[in-house]
Amino acid sequence: MFDYVIVGAGSAGCVLAGRLSEDPNVQVLLLEAGPPDTKENVHVPLGYLQLAGTDVDWDYHSAPERECYGRRIPLPRGKVLGGSSSVNAMVYIRGNRRDYDDWGVPGWSSPELLPYFLKAEDNERGASRWHGAGGPLPVSEGRSGNLMSRAFVDAGAQAGLQRNDDFNGDEQDGVGMYQVTQRGGQRASAAVAYLHPAMERENLTVMPYMHVERVLFEATRAVGVQATQLGQAQEFRAEREVILCGGAYNSPQLLMLSGIGPADHLLMREIEVLLDQPAVGANLSDHAATQLVWTTPEPESLLLALEPAALAEYEATQTGPFTSNLAEAGGFARVGEGAPAPDVQFHFAPVHIVDEGMSDPQAHGVWVSPCVLTPHSRGSVRLASSDPTAKPIVRNEFYSAGDDMQRMIAALRLTLDICGQPALRPYCAEPFNTPDGESDDAMRAHVARTTFAVYHPVGTCRMGEGAEAVLDAQLRVNGVEGLRVVDASVMPVVPRGNTNAPTIAIAERAADLIRGRSTELEAAAATANGAPRQAAATPL
Repeated sequence: MFDYVIVGAGSAGCVLAGRLSEDPNVQVLLLEAGPPDTKENVHVPLGYLQLAGTDVDWDYHSAPERECYGRRIPLPRGKVLGGSSSVNAMVYIRGNRRDYDDWGVPGWSSPELLPYFLKAEDNERGASRWHGAGGPLPVSEGRSGNLMSRAFVDAGAQAGLQRNDDFNGDEQDGVGMYQVTQRGGQRASAAVAYLHPAMERENLTVMPYMHVERVLFEATRAVGVQATQLGQAQEFRAEREVILCGGAYNSPQLLMLSGIGPADHLLMREIEVLLDQPAVGANLSDHAATQLVWTTPEPESLLLALEPAALAEYEATQTGPFTSNLAEAGGFARVGEGAPAPDVQFHFAPVHIVDEGMSDPQAHGVWVSPCVLTPHSRGSVRLASSDPTAKPIVRNEFYSAGDDMQRMIAALRLTLDICGQPALRPYCAEPFNTPDGESDDAMRAHVARTTFAVYHPVGTCRMGEGAEAVLDAQLRVNGVEGLRVVDASVMPVVPRGNTNAPTIAIAERAADLIRGRSTELEAAAATANGAPRQAAATPL
């Protein structure tokens, strides 16, 4: 018997396990389907490129995407302590102030969420109006030193975008180098930041290789979970709450396997309906991105990691190619008419990416990717069967609504303009994967051929009010007791930027909600911080 049973040791699960176990009077159980985070490639930043399709990856794929030539798009997700924070590109972005204010959920506006970003953060730049120092999550400057990434920033400025040395500061617009969740040239996952320091506590139990199959109920109260480890079924009881932290794919899947979801869908899967809730698994949104690739005669790409000197540099100083997070530089811009805040983000990687990373680089080169930050399109997550080991059916429905395709074409044209500027032109010498022409049709065909998901899925267990909400503002599942969801699935819509930092901040606030301490922190932080409450187009 435990007080709290947390399902999923991803970004949110690690935060909750660390924070809730600070109280020695409660017993906390953290269950993770994957292994411990012991692989070297988890901790050496560039090593994450070797993790796709391994035992630390759920290795999901989308259903055929209608607007992308019916392609099934890879959807890697971390299946390991730390979850996707152990396999992601480590970019630290909070999103835009407008994102949280527009959610319209009490308690989750940007002034109310900012204290939790600051509480989590340990930025090597030190504490300031916009940044925290001394928190569990290290935030650092990139240490790769690649010349081509700096050239992208210079080219963006030559194309008319402003320079921005802090996308989490006063303004989000512009181009610059990304800060990363690293410390000393090594990945700082949520497991490293929150979980490992807490694992010596006697009141915290962490069980890897534990695949949770369903939530157990007595009437409409969640009382525990059923899980299997190496084929052996086990039950774990929760005296206070069961907390799902499986992410935007696995949390709605687990709710549906437990009888909470669209009744007709569950009945077709021969699952007894506990609660007819059509919103479970609906409202999926992610950042659709396209990509362009060039080769260059300049020997400056991350292929240098294959040289003995790169390993020697990393071992000696923890700098150089092995510290690269791949997406080293980027920026935010506005392409939609009257956009009140950035609606496009760029990721730049100094490497020649072939077959979406499925094949080895053939030369030195660069990869540039724009994504649509504010998609109108919505997808879904559904069950393939009642078997808990079956992968969920994920439909992104990219470019199926609004002007998403038009804005992606505009973003593609802006990217081509940046890559044609003098600063970047030497590194974009020979087109390798670029549009076949300049017409809208050529651009549309390139988008359909090269679109991928930036791995920022949210929204499938959205919080809020009304029939479209799965959760209330306290992240409690509507219609039952003793059950919460805390992960990216609770966000009503995807924020403008990478989603790891927002997920951690959400979990920080959730921990205080569970412990009944949120009001005190928010009031104190708002007074001490003095952060502006109205500046809708600026980041948190």
